[in-house]
Amino acid sequence: MLKPPSPRKTLAAGALALLPAAAGCHRNAFPTYPASYREFAYVTAGASDTVAVLDLVYLRQDRVLQVGHEPTGLAANPVRNEVYTVNSGSDSVSVIDTTTNRVAATIGVHHKPYFIEVSPDGKRAYVPNSASNTVSILDLDKRREIAVAATGEGPGVARVSPDGKSLVVSNRIAGSVSVYTITDSDKQPLQFRESFSGCPGATDIAIAANSLSEPASGSKAFVACSGGHQVMDIWLGAAPASWRGEQDVSLQHDQILAMLDVGKTPIHLALKPDGGEVFSTNFDSNSISEISTWTNEVSGTYMIGTNPSSAIISRDDSSLWVTNFGAESASLYSINDGRLITAVHDGSHPDALTFCVCNGKDEHLLLVVDSGSGDVAVIKNQSSGSPSLFTMLPAGSHPNDIVVKAFTAK
Repeated sequence: MLKPPSPRKTLAAGALALLPAAAGCHRNAFPTYPASYREFAYVTAGASDTVAVLDLVYLRQDRVLQVGHEPTGLAANPVRNEVYTVNSGSDSVSVIDTTTNRVAATIGVHHKPYFIEVSPDGKRAYVPNSASNTVSILDLDKRREIAVAATGEGPGVARVSPDGKSLVVSNRIAGSVSVYTITDSDKQPLQFRESFSGCPGATDIAIAANSLSEPASGSKAFVACSGGHQVMDIWLGAAPASWRGEQDVSLQHDQILAMLDVGKTPIHLALKPDGGEVFSTNFDSNSISEISTWTNEVSGTYMIGTNPSSAIISRDDSSLWVTNFGAESASLYSINDGRLITAVHDGSHPDALTFCVCNGKDEHLLLVVDSGSGDVAVIKNQSSGSPSLFTMLPAGSHPNDIVVKAFTAK
């Protein structure tokens, strides 16, 4: 959920003071990277019409790219060195070549896009147009829009299922969810399948495969109903030839499994890498809720901090980080122990967050976008001992989102 806080002055002095320490990070329990290794974070600055490029090897700002008006959502291509930013104010998507850190192309979409989802094969992207009640389908090879599909009113988020066969779109104003079948056809790349109402303020979506060993056996989509206090749990129909689909015809059809009571105003959903649980951040209840994807039940709701916003789970499924939008901090919650470990102070109105890839070195850096202070807090996420704020990097005015792209230079 993108919130419009009042920006304050960037903590530039503190960031610059700490940069010399960052330059010597390899001597301070930081990974040693190969000479050809590159890793950058990309941060949209909505009020600056820019994307800040942060060098995560040397922990410094690499450059600032001019993009379209009011950039918001970001996505990284999983198979090619490209990052995409949605420009809400100019109805377009900017393509960033991460090998050169230059804007390589601009693709027109429709009115007021905020979010972009890239398919697992890296060939297509899906952009909900919130003021046009449509979703644009982009061919990323040809860098153009190839089709438009109708949605409910005010589409916000689109997610591709783990098997790459279904697209789920949340319609915030309509309070509904649209489900589509993804095809290989350029003429009709999306086929409408089903719509479900009764989810006021539908926003974020998390999709869990029903079986990690059998991805074709169906998936479950969890949708945050931000206008209330529930998460909608939807079964996405299994393929007829799957082991489950053959035994139970009912599982071949999309259906609502449950309306799960969580805290007030759930706005973000974080899925464990093993797919077994989803956590919702409940903005107006100062809590998180733990949902079992296997039993379709809320395992518990726990206090976490003031106005929890975004969340991310470690690769080993043990830890959950949550930004506290109203408390200028990020909380670390132990999933294994079921308790709050600590909170690390960062900048004003922390929101989006992600881990540094760090050449596979155990996610030892957490990056937090501070939407009010216009910076990114770099938190040292130590495997032993308490995590701590390491430095602050400038991001621009009113930053919205962040993604990381790592690769080996040729």
